[in-house]
Amino acid sequence: MGRNSRDRHKAKRKAAQAQRHRPSGVFGASTIPAQLQITEEIILEALHARYDGRQAEVERCRTLLAGGPGGSTGVQVVNRALFTVLLNDVRQTWERGWQPVELVRLARREHTVRHGRLMVDAIAAQMRVYAAATVDPRWRSQLVALGAEVWWDHDDHYVNVWAEQQGLDRATAVDHFLDLLYLLQTLPAIDRVGPVPGTATFSSSAAAGSDSEVDQRMLHRIRALLAKAESTEFPEEAEAFTAKAQQLMARHSIDHALLAARTGGREEPVSRRIAIDNPYEAPKTLLLQVVAGSNRCRSVWMKRYGLTTVVGYPSDLDSVELLFTSLLVQATKAMTQNGHRRNNIRAFRQSFMTAYAMRIGERLNAATQEVDREAAASTEGSDLLPVLAARSDAVKAAFDRQFPELTSHATPINSREGWASGRAAADRAVLHGRQAVTG
Repeated sequence: MGRNSRDRHKAKRKAAQAQRHRPSGVFGASTIPAQLQITEEIILEALHARYDGRQAEVERCRTLLAGGPGGSTGVQVVNRALFTVLLNDVRQTWERGWQPVELVRLARREHTVRHGRLMVDAIAAQMRVYAAATVDPRWRSQLVALGAEVWWDHDDHYVNVWAEQQGLDRATAVDHFLDLLYLLQTLPAIDRVGPVPGTATFSSSAAAGSDSEVDQRMLHRIRALLAKAESTEFPEEAEAFTAKAQQLMARHSIDHALLAARTGGREEPVSRRIAIDNPYEAPKTLLLQVVAGSNRCRSVWMKRYGLTTVVGYPSDLDSVELLFTSLLVQATKAMTQNGHRRNNIRAFRQSFMTAYAMRIGERLNAATQEVDREAAASTEGSDLLPVLAARSDAVKAAFDRQFPELTSHATPINSREGWASGRAAADRAVLHGRQAVTG
């Protein structure tokens, strides 16, 4: 919400301010459209005042919105305006690249769980305008995971029934709406991951679903193996489970690469965003970075929003996500079960996680080089190595286009004991990468 946006609405705000000081009465049907426009201007003014730090003006606008000029009809008009603006802003953030699960997570991260619930309802309401055939299957799966369903009887009543459901007074409920509106309107544009609702085609969705069925079966097998590896207390069992997972992931990725090359497929690198939360965001992000690099992917951390964007081919991105999740579980378990007397000190744990990530990176790079050597010596080596090199180049080009300017971030090491323990834990970690491929 920069200067240009404020200038565009300057004249409207002046008109709205003049209207606000008129004596209020019960609205007739013909006055409701005008009152909706005035209410939307009050909302806009509240957001501008918040952006500028004019708290007194924010409070004044909130009082007007909470009171609902003109009695019950005025409350209904405010309810309609708040909900309409919220849905419009949700749609605009989708067009700027944000996805439903990310918006809900940000609402919770920046504010509270209640804000997250409000965001889920806004997403459910906005989705009503799209035909099912125009919504990408991956998008629909997010809606199912969020439980995004319309449960209220009429949008004009939503503010009131939601406030009652959450045990909030009206003024506090209005605050929640303004919080979300400010969050949505200040989010930057980011790279889109898949088509937005209303733009997916039946043919592309069906094709994606067909490919997804094969991939999902494979991923289900891998997840089951990794779950067993992470839960067992016996290293030998963990090694057996993860060895099989290693083979499945690596062969799955190589099969994708060779199939695309032989059939002339036009598979291109894509982006995937992975959420990383506190504590120890920086070392966790470093762990994801080294896992991505070992799988011919590239990553960048959006620290402000707790998201890391990983660029690569879909099958490699699946491996990255699974491997990162499994190693993070192992790292957390090793850190919390470490018997060291200082393992509960933040400096120790920060250093532990950083050392773990760096050592894992060394092991993964060595494993990747070993697999490359084995592939070069195999009967398919003459076909495979040029394909993998071309894919790496394509990923780099896609990443550079998406992120032409980057800044580096250093993670401090404040505990020598944490560093040593982290490297030792990384040496004990079971890798789920490509070194288990035996041809």
